[in-house]
Amino acid sequence: MMALALTTVAAVLLLAHLGAVGLYLHRLRRRAPAAGVIGTPFVTLLRPVCGVDAFDAETLQSSFDQDYPRYEVIFCAQSPDDPVIALVNRLIARNPQVPARLLIGLDRISGNPKLNNVFKGWAAASGDWVCMTDSNLMLPPDYLATVVGSWGPATGLVSSPPVGSRPQNLGGALECAFLNSNQALLQHAAASIGPAFAQGKTLFFNKPLLEHAGGLRALGQTLAEDAAATQITRSLGREVTLTPLPFAQPIGRRSLAQVWTRQVRWSRVRRDAFPVLFALEVLNGGLVPVAAAFGALMMTGADPVYGLLYAAVWYLAEIFVAARAGWPAGLWAVPVLVLRDLLMLPIWLATFLRRGFDWRGTVLSPAPRTLPAE
Repeated sequence: MMALALTTVAAVLLLAHLGAVGLYLHRLRRRAPAAGVIGTPFVTLLRPVCGVDAFDAETLQSSFDQDYPRYEVIFCAQSPDDPVIALVNRLIARNPQVPARLLIGLDRISGNPKLNNVFKGWAAASGDWVCMTDSNLMLPPDYLATVVGSWGPATGLVSSPPVGSRPQNLGGALECAFLNSNQALLQHAAASIGPAFAQGKTLFFNKPLLEHAGGLRALGQTLAEDAAATQITRSLGREVTLTPLPFAQPIGRRSLAQVWTRQVRWSRVRRDAFPVLFALEVLNGGLVPVAAAFGALMMTGADPVYGLLYAAVWYLAEIFVAARAGWPAGLWAVPVLVLRDLLMLPIWLATFLRRGFDWRGTVLSPAPRTLPAE
């Protein structure tokens, strides 16, 4: 009886995994939308900046390289002493063809430092459409056109998960393994068959619509603005729409500790915002299905080589979709994928050690916070 149960678990999870791979391969055949239902409105590209990262000169320059007819760029920094300010000012001076400005200051509208930083840019936006984009995302020339064109009749928010590119060490490759053929793959598979979930790297809003629901302050009511944006959009009777394909985030070097901290942080966000789905995350990755397959083989006395075949199918499917998608891939990546999956259960368990997390020196908690007096 137990052998049958383990066989069923292994079979169902493998079919689900291959189904997600198939859905993403199908998405690779889709073209970027030429035009959506809103045409080509004026867009404010809102980019919070804080500190200087290795790829900032490239990712921030991509803000000015958009093949889109009408847009402005507003950079938001918290402190006049931030070293990124000099870089932003150079980029603005170098690209006079695009209306751009840098706003400095902090509005304590929530316990979320990112929202506190971008609030001034949100208020200063010249039109009704605002695309909030993290500073470490590389924007292809069709980024704004794709985001705008993805807005459909039932859309209340357009978003996109990132995919990792250009890893430079083991930690960077591990970060890509989490971001790409696991998280982005599953998010796009979910969007292909059911409701989508927002990701904070890209959040494209209709400003009046969000203001009707409480504006940026409402996004600060949960641990992360993307989780709140998903919940608010659904409460309005509208949908989160993902772009056809994700956009790249250069990763570079990461320590294993940085990868662990980031994954636990976002695991806690998911636990707080979507507890039922989070409970199922214990089944995520290849660890549980491969263990179930080997367990069933041991109980039935079958040749364990079939377990190796099962694992090979699982991981080669990931390698194949990564290669087709242009993500970091190759047989060298298999040990990294295995390491990722070995970490998933400890990350899931570590999520329950506490609520909330530290982000850039700020403690974020799911409980309502009292803002300090100005």
